[in-house]
Parts: sequence; C-alpha cells; structure tokens
Amino acid sequence: MAVRKLDEHVRWRCGDMLDAATWTVNLSDADHRELHDALQHAKSVSSDVLELGRDDFPLSNLKQKLAEIDHELLHGRGFVRLSALDGDRYSDEDLTLLYWGIGLHLGDPWPQNKYGHVLGDVIDQGKTIHDPTARGNELGSIALDFHTDGSDYVGLMCLHEAEQGGLSLVANAVAIHNEMVEQRPDLAEALYTPLPWDFRGEQAPGGLPYYLRAPFTENADRFFLFCVPQYIRASQRHASAPRLTDVQLEALTMLEDLARRDDMHVAMPLRRGEMQFIYNYHVFHGRTEYRDRAAPAPRRHLKRLWLSSRSLTERPEHFALRSAPHWMQNRSASRMELGAS
Repeated sequence: MAVRKLDEHVRWRCGDMLDAATWTVNLSDADHRELHDALQHAKSVSSDVLELGRDDFPLSNLKQKLAEIDHELLHGRGFVRLSALDGDRYSDEDLTLLYWGIGLHLGDPWPQNKYGHVLGDVIDQGKTIHDPTARGNELGSIALDFHTDGSDYVGLMCLHEAEQGGLSLVANAVAIHNEMVEQRPDLAEALYTPLPWDFRGEQAPGGLPYYLRAPFTENADRFFLFCVPQYIRASQRHASAPRLTDVQLEALTMLEDLARRDDMHVAMPLRRGEMQFIYNYHVFHGRTEYRDRAAPAPRRHLKRLWLSSRSLTERPEHFALRSAPHWMQNRSASRMELGAS
C-alpha cells in the first residue's frame, strides 16, 4: 500500500507545548459551585457511580467548557489537563463521583478489563513487569513506556501524588506517524498490517490467547492509532501466534524511539483533583518512574476512565467495539483504598 501523511493540522512537537497554560483548562469559581451542586444532586440519587448517569450531574453552564474540551480532543492537540477540583474540601469518594460526572459529559464509560471495570484504578497492585498477565495500571514505581488504551478517550484523575516522579507523558502520534512516512515509509507500511497482540490472560474462556489488530489505520482521511508495543511483543510467548517479522519489529522500535525523543513528548504533573483527558487515536501516553510515600501516607493513586466519544461519528469498523465482547458482560467499578480525605 502507498502510505501518506495524515492529519497534518494537528501535528505538534514538544516545543509547541512549552506553555502549560495552552493545554490547561481552568475551572472558575462558578464552575466549582456548579460542580458542588451537581455532586449534592448526584448523591441524593445514589453514592454508587454505576447507578448514576449524565442527567444525575446537571452542568448547565460547565457543559459549554466541556464541549470545547471535546472539540479540542477530537480536532486539536488531542490532550487537555483540567484544573484541580478542591482536594481539601472533598473526600476521595466525592472526588471520584465528581470525576465520574465530568467524564459522563465527555463520553460513555467502557469496560477496561475482564472484570468489566468502567471506572478503574491506577495504583501499585503488587504485580511486576515480569507477570505475563499484568497491565500497566497495576504496576507500581516503574516508568510506563508509550502506549494507547482501548477507547476513544482516556481520562485520569489524581487522588494522591507520588512523593517523587510519576509525571504523565503525552506524545503526538500524528507527528510520529508522519515522520515515519517521511523517513521510512516501508516501516510505516508494516504497521498498517494486522499484528498479533497478547490478551494478557483476559481472553474469553476457550478463546485464543492473542488477537490480531493493525497499529495504524486510515479512515475517512483521518489517522487512527491503536498500539501497545509491549503487548504485541508479548504475543510471541504463544506458540500459536503468528511470528513477528524483522521488519515489523524494526517498525515497532522506530515508533517507540520517536515517542521517547525529547522533542516529541510533553511531561505533565497531575496533583490531587487534576484531570487529564486524551484522544487515544492521536496521542500516545506513558509515565515516568516514581517513588511512593512511606506508609501510612497514601500511595500514588489515579482513577481511570475509558470513554466512547459521542462526537466521533466515523470510525474504522474494527474500532466500533473497543473492548473485548466478554468484558461487556459485567459492569463494575474498581474501588481500591477509597476513603482517605
């Protein structure tokens, strides 16, 4: 196939994003008051996020600001930091409810794993990088390399910061793709072909331990990225999985090297109550290594949403279902260590 550069209008580098004010949306005093009122209304309905829908968080004024965020994600730089909720005023449970309500105004929550978690936790869960079933949100302390998640939008909200490190990293996948097209079109083309992915032990009962998906896709003149290089390489532990070729492996390495380049990504601190939303198909994300505070202080803890955008009207066919079908059978919320104020 003849590969070509796509979405040049949203191509950016780190040097274009040096002023954090350009990608931080501030909440006004009026916004905070409206969110507080919406929280009280939602709590009068239920304290269980699974029982709360968008209409239970009425945001008649803030919805315009959230609509602008939605547009920026889909048609602009692809990432936004939303200024902090009041972490001193609210408990972890209330911050989580507020985050859930804001997320519902940006999209519909999708399950993130075999447990059907539509609200997830990013916290050290005692797993190691050598565990073939471990997912990034379960790993503590170590840096996470650049990857995408399984949804249109990915949201993170910080409940507790690390003592040191743990910066969120975002890289413009459009710039990475287009540089590959410029420099090595053969390697870019290799990522337009279906590659095997490790299911991390979360396949349906009796199903194959891997699945096939192309990291790069073009649809309606737009670029779509879906790539976790670690999971693609991990597929090779299954004898039944197709073998990755030297060209495919070289292409994955070039993709990673470009994302890691200092001029290609932005490092973003998130403090208690701050939120980050990214457009998963244009933005790679990762994190720096970190050190947790000593007990009994709370560990680094973020809440995660995978959201299906209501504004993205055209997707490649295989992006219509972002979660494995058997993940949809259960709908639950992960609730780890909530309760600290």
